[in-house]
Amino acid sequence: MTVGPLNDILVLDLSRALAGPIAAMMLGDLGARVIKVEAPGSGDDSRTWGPPFVGPADDPHSSYFMSANRNKESIVLDLKSEHGKDALRQLIRRADVLIENLRPGAFDRLGFAAGMLEELNPRLITLSITGFGHDGPEGSRAGYDQIAQGEAGLMSVTGDPDGEPTRIGVPIADVLAGVHGATGVSAALASREKTGKGMVVRTSLLAAAVSAHTFQGTKWTVGGQVAQRSGNHHPQIAPYGSFRCADGYVQIAIGSEAIWTKFAPVAGLSTQDARFATNRERVAHRDALIEAIEADFSTRTRADVLDDLETAGVPAGSIRTIDEVYDWDQTRSQGLLVEVEHPVVGSVRLPGPSLRMESADGRSLVRTEHLSPPTLGQHTEQILDWLAADESADRLDHGISARA
Repeated sequence: MTVGPLNDILVLDLSRALAGPIAAMMLGDLGARVIKVEAPGSGDDSRTWGPPFVGPADDPHSSYFMSANRNKESIVLDLKSEHGKDALRQLIRRADVLIENLRPGAFDRLGFAAGMLEELNPRLITLSITGFGHDGPEGSRAGYDQIAQGEAGLMSVTGDPDGEPTRIGVPIADVLAGVHGATGVSAALASREKTGKGMVVRTSLLAAAVSAHTFQGTKWTVGGQVAQRSGNHHPQIAPYGSFRCADGYVQIAIGSEAIWTKFAPVAGLSTQDARFATNRERVAHRDALIEAIEADFSTRTRADVLDDLETAGVPAGSIRTIDEVYDWDQTRSQGLLVEVEHPVVGSVRLPGPSLRMESADGRSLVRTEHLSPPTLGQHTEQILDWLAADESADRLDHGISARA
């Protein structure tokens, strides 16, 4: 049996691309059975996104798709046909959670409006992820991560001060929408234990991106200042950022005056220098501070600087490339790299789940063995056979605690 706190939960993943699939994958990591419902022929849009593709030339598989679809089964259903709709209705009767990220109203037009879903399964929790919200003057807009990053202000505070607004190097609005969605579903499942009723959980790429503003948001809403790009240096804490050494860069985070007093001697600075006496003064004299630090660090290697900083008890680190991250022992020790057996490609390594849950005696309470991202329609016959057998065994059973 699947290990995890959600191991009696059945999730239908009707979403595509990234935000919805990430939410479904997180629930799968926690033990839920996740059935990914895909369109015939093409399936999830991200199956075509690349390169890189892996596998045989006549059957390529997208590494992008693999990033958000571990621990899922795939069924192909044509939801424009009555046969496909009937199969989905059967699945909905047995499901605990349904995830969709269609444009507002699209799922209704397929015949699955909120009222119909409640009629099919009053305990169903629906997660709906949109681009800009399900209502409001621009709720009908299509949602893509880069557009959301721009519209939500993230690009305006990312990049060099003299450069152009810059996209964050990962699809952060999609990722955060998925994380918030999974959080909302978890809360809805807890609520259902008390009320016995399902609900609709909503989030959007816009909401997720705005939620990430943190101090950049209150800089305007409370302080009345519009945040600007500050490159690799924190706009309100100094020194806090990356600094050039003889052979590359190190990063430091001086988050308190106590850490500053430890750091200053490492960089050849005086704690008595009035320009740098407090964080307020250091921010005001940021350029001079950066110049002074790099004048010292540029004569030393990264390794030497990091050793000195560690000895002094100063938070610091290097800037790793992606391959270096996955080769790092610390990454591997946290279960952030998992190996699965793909039915076409063979053994593949994937980024692992971020959550670890353990009992008091140290036993893992989440998956330690993971399912490979499925091929398109890999489990269609198996799932349809299960539905037929289940329907025959007990037509009144709504499969609230569905198990394969």
